[in-house]
Amino acid sequence: MAVVLGPNRYGKAETRVVRVTRDGEVHHIKDCNVGVSLSGDMREVHLSGDNSAVLPTDSQKNTVYAFAREHGIGQIEDFALLLAAHFVESQPTIHHARVEVEEYSWERRGPHSFARSGAEVRTCVVHHDRDGTSTVVSGLRDLVLLNTTGSEFHGFVRDRYTTLPPATDRVLATAVDARWRYASPDSRHFGKSYEEARRCLVEAFTGTHSLSLQQTLYAMGGHVLTTCPEICEVRLALPNKHHFLVDLTPFGLDNDNEVYHAADRPYGLIEGTVLDDRAPAAGPAWD
Repeated sequence: MAVVLGPNRYGKAETRVVRVTRDGEVHHIKDCNVGVSLSGDMREVHLSGDNSAVLPTDSQKNTVYAFAREHGIGQIEDFALLLAAHFVESQPTIHHARVEVEEYSWERRGPHSFARSGAEVRTCVVHHDRDGTSTVVSGLRDLVLLNTTGSEFHGFVRDRYTTLPPATDRVLATAVDARWRYASPDSRHFGKSYEEARRCLVEAFTGTHSLSLQQTLYAMGGHVLTTCPEICEVRLALPNKHHFLVDLTPFGLDNDNEVYHAADRPYGLIEGTVLDDRAPAAGPAWD
């Protein structure tokens, strides 16, 4: 048996950076979490401890802060592309860079006052290779949506362990984790595409009479693709945030779909991909 080194990468995870832009009395804020992963000619550092090919992770962290100062942070995809290209092009031993950015949203409450706006997070992952090729996957997570009616679930397989009754009117709730891939990354699209894709996800969820969460997932991804031609693939993970009717008969009360118990676990998890069948191959984009 021979022991060999397999695929590997290293980097700096979760560098929190807050960039304040002061435009006179009015300030603007970008609150981000940045992860960097680099790979390339790293054989000797693993086999012999020779660090001559290694750009320290502390240097990667400092680069994030320096670039936030020198270049600002506009669309997070542009910031990630800038960082990824820098690491590959400035270090001969680095052949591939992966940069992930999460952005936390703040709502303006005055010229220089803000309030954190919920749990929803905007995301992106950028890959950049030495040949200059870049891929961009944008997305969001923890977009919480709920329909109090317009959802059914029946006609499913029943076996000896099935106790779930069929439902013709149920609450449907989820916390959307959505990612979408661009056919050809273009910085002109990122901001508008994010707003349009988010709008489409919400519209399709609220506007679909659902016979299953899988059907709703397909409608959400399809609406994004038909509205945003620059996007060629959408991946969705939709936890089914179950709401169970409470039995109030012990108290002499009926419950006509009015009082529910919101269960946090266990939950169904529905995942799927919706894509343009003409889409170019994804490569490492989703990694």
